[in-house]
Amino acid sequence: MSAKQDLFGTNSDWLSHTLDNAEASLPETKPLLPDGTRISRKAVGVLDIVPPAGRSNPNTEAIIISAGVHGNETAPIEVLNGLVSELIEGQWELACPVLLILGNPPAMVAGERFMEVNLNRLFDGAHGRSEYKGLAEAERAQELEEACRQFAMANPRALSHYDLHTAIRPSHRERFALYPYVESRTVPVDQCDFLLEAEVETLLLQHKAGTTFSSFSSSLLRAESFTVELGKVRPFGQNDLGRFSGIRDALRRRFRGLSAPARKPPFDHLTVFEVVHEILNTGKSFRFHIPDDVANFTEYQPGTVIWEDDETSYRVGHSPEAIIFPNPDVPVGHRVGLMVRPGRFQVPVRWL
Repeated sequence: MSAKQDLFGTNSDWLSHTLDNAEASLPETKPLLPDGTRISRKAVGVLDIVPPAGRSNPNTEAIIISAGVHGNETAPIEVLNGLVSELIEGQWELACPVLLILGNPPAMVAGERFMEVNLNRLFDGAHGRSEYKGLAEAERAQELEEACRQFAMANPRALSHYDLHTAIRPSHRERFALYPYVESRTVPVDQCDFLLEAEVETLLLQHKAGTTFSSFSSSLLRAESFTVELGKVRPFGQNDLGRFSGIRDALRRRFRGLSAPARKPPFDHLTVFEVVHEILNTGKSFRFHIPDDVANFTEYQPGTVIWEDDETSYRVGHSPEAIIFPNPDVPVGHRVGLMVRPGRFQVPVRWL
């Protein structure tokens, strides 16, 4: 039996196997590729891939790539699936350990962002809260955390994690990355180079620790982690993958252990933003004054009222601020959006 058959049975590729087995519990399988690379299917949608011992990798790193944490964000899923197919077909050789994750298979099948609760709010232990007890997405978050812990323990080296997404709404900045908050750390130059290679021009520094997947790997695994937004949500088969060639080629280069290319215009510098306010749903009297169809990075002038309730309100401060991820249809206490402004620094950057 070939490695592909051992991994995916009669399915043509990783994605179709994941969709067909979205709610199955499958045994782990560990086939070898002809070159000695071992692929371990740890769970549905989770592949732990290790090159043969002795293969040179000057970067001495390990990489976690996740996509599909929101099931309707399909383009990064298709990008990862294509890279797995290339590797299995022998188009290139892997030089570093990688953990590849398709986060929420049932939501992928349904074409929905999530089934019961937003998976990307359940990490860093949040899945253990009483309100999430018994929910499938809470169990999946715990499973993915454990897979990442095991991967990090087995590969005690520099660790990077890129959680790939596409946005619900349009954006004035199509591709941007969010850097989770960890006190007193610097954004490394090589990570900035990678983002630019992937045609990501905007970096947003988050202002506090959270319960997203990338925040978990940053705080618990000490990984250099980023949530990377790469474009617009579209159904499977309707993505123009040519628009995602930057992230595809940059990941392939990293997987092969090759040196980073020199920066080239227009992707030769990052624009850095910082969060100045997190908007939370405060309850029944909460009123959000942003239109439903507004694009990410829409700018508002000083004095503009963004939200209010019966006791307080938020107005834009002394300089213009832009909104990210506006979504008032969230439970009480959850994030409705972020207000951001250009940072007062250049990369590499430090927390203020």
